[in-house]
Amino acid sequence: MHDTTQLEEMGLPSVFVASCEFQDAAESQSKSLGSTPEVVYVRHPIQDRTDDEMAKIADQAVDSLVTALTN
Repeated sequence: MHDTTQLEEMGLPSVFVASCEFQDAAESQSKSLGSTPEVVYVRHPIQDRTDDEMAKIADQAVDSLVTALTN
């Protein structure tokens, strides 16, 4: 969240990506930073996914990421 906020402050379009398990934490962090970044949440968990599973998650998120970057 800090990186996304800093990039946005520098004028670089950014999207914060996290698994849905961390939605509450991300919203709390965003609020404490006074930031309202574009956010895309993906399925949880991430750490034990195979490359193929990660590619599928990325494929499912790409449209949301592009939309968030171009808003």
